[in-house]
Order: sequence, then structure tokens, then C-alpha cells
Amino acid sequence: MATQNKVLAIVGTLAFVGYLLYSTMSLDVFSCDVCIEFKGNTLCRTASGATREEAQRTATDVACALLASTRTGGMACSRTPPKSLDCR
Repeated sequence: MATQNKVLAIVGTLAFVGYLLYSTMSLDVFSCDVCIEFKGNTLCRTASGATREEAQRTATDVACALLASTRTGGMACSRTPPKSLDCR
């Protein structure tokens, strides 16, 4: 009985690790380089995502988190059109 539980635990762990690897690799379908200009400062960031929109939004959010000093500023920054955008 104990041996059977060990085998099930090992199989479950391997299945979980396999799922994590598969789901992580399938996310990087699109990659976007986004440059945001906000309050006189410009910052460029790169992000990947399952869709073009997700990759662009993530890169924008990361850049705005560093450019804006407040939550309100971050929201305003994230609505700013990118200075440059390159997705592939």
C-alpha cells in the first residue's frame, strides 16, 4: 500500500511539472518592445504573451510602473499611446 502511494505521488509530481513546462512555453507566442513617454521621461520594456495585446499591455504596465510614482499616475501612464511599438 505504501509503495502504491509513493508511485502515485511520483506520477502526480511528474504530471504537474510537465504541465507547468508546457503552459510556460506556450505563453511566449508574441513579444512586444514598447517605449512609453510619460511626464518627460521615456522608458522601453519588452514582454511576451499569448496574444499581441497581452504582450503589449504587459510591457506597457512594466514601463509605467517604473515611470509613474503614484497609482493614479500609473493608470494615466498606461492609457498613454506608446512612443514606439514593435511586436513579433
